[in-house]
Amino acid sequence: LMSLHTSFKIGGPADIMVQPTDKEQITNIISCCRNNSIDYTVIGNGSNLLVSDRGIRGVVIKLGRNFSDIHLQDDGIIYAQSGATLAAVAAFALKNGLSGFEFASGIPGTVGGAMLMNAGAYDGEMKMVVEEVTVVDAEGTLLTIDNATMEFGYRTSALKNQKFVATGCTFLLEKGDPEQIKAKMDDFGQRRREKQ
Repeated sequence: LMSLHTSFKIGGPADIMVQPTDKEQITNIISCCRNNSIDYTVIGNGSNLLVSDRGIRGVVIKLGRNFSDIHLQDDGIIYAQSGATLAAVAAFALKNGLSGFEFASGIPGTVGGAMLMNAGAYDGEMKMVVEEVTVVDAEGTLLTIDNATMEFGYRTSALKNQKFVATGCTFLLEKGDPEQIKAKMDDFGQRRREKQ
């Protein structure tokens, strides 16, 4: 039941749900679906996702907690899998004294959804911090796309126009004072609570 996988707790049964734990599994699933003419739908943690009581036909690929690794890749560069929440990435950036991701700390949802929608708030958006995005195309091939090729726009990106599944991305951030980073995150959080 999709109601077990959405924040609104609604939705009928999926025909099949898979929860891959690495990129190779995702490429295999997509290749299998393509070779057998099976539709597939990709979801994250199900934040703000409305699913009909009829459910979803075909395969649901869930990239949530099962696909949420976050680590430092290099100086000032954070790698996050697409199932990681934006709040978790913001907390990781704070812990490592990296600034630039504060705007996303209160946005619900995952990195994958943020790439698809160019998520943003408080004069910040993904296109300002994303370096590269790793995706699986409709053929099941793993690709790396740079920021310019992502075609970030207002609540859109190349992921919307192509049949790409984001598997993760790198964020290029700047060194900052953890106290100032936390203060900014707290301010954005307070403003969000007051308005919503």
